Amino acid sequence: MSRIGKKPIEIPGNVQVEINHKVTVAGPLGELSLKIPRGINLARKENLCIVSRTSDSKEAKSFHGLIRSLIANMVIGVTTGFKKTLELSGIGFKAQLSGDKLVMSVGFSHSVEIDPPEGIKFLVAGNKITVSGISKELVGKVAADIRRTRPPDAYKGKGIRYEGEKIRLKPGKAAKAGIGAGT
Repeated sequence: MSRIGKKPIEIPGNVQVEINHKVTVAGPLGELSLKIPRGINLARKENLCIVSRTSDSKEAKSFHGLIRSLIANMVIGVTTGFKKTLELSGIGFKAQLSGDKLVMSVGFSHSVEIDPPEGIKFLVAGNKITVSGISKELVGKVAADIRRTRPPDAYKGKGIRYEGEKIRLKPGKAAKAGIGAGT
């Protein structure tokens, strides 16, 4: 039995959960839905949602904890939302908002424009970009796409990184050859 799958999901009073062939979670920030795979049952008891499986097949076992985690993330998303923060590091690297679009200058001959998908908002403060929304999956995907435009360089550390991400810098040729270290 899945340890994560056995834990019931607490549903706050301002969240409505509807269970059919798919589960729909609606709250103050929006609405999310998820199709329930075969072999998984959902039951609602007062302010709890309980995920169980109908059989001990390999497929049902693998989906048990996953579906519970996805529904718990949906409940958190419609109540508080999710956000990821990215940092720009490098001389001349900057970001700004143009309407809804994110416009970045990250060392290319042109500026990079990113349109937010539905349900995603950008916020720029200095050298930090905050991606926020109600879907954890979509927030993570958009943040990864922004980071992918200019990943951190392994020698100087310039580029776009997640807030708090540590980059291990490689030594350059001079450090490897011992040149410039007091000669």
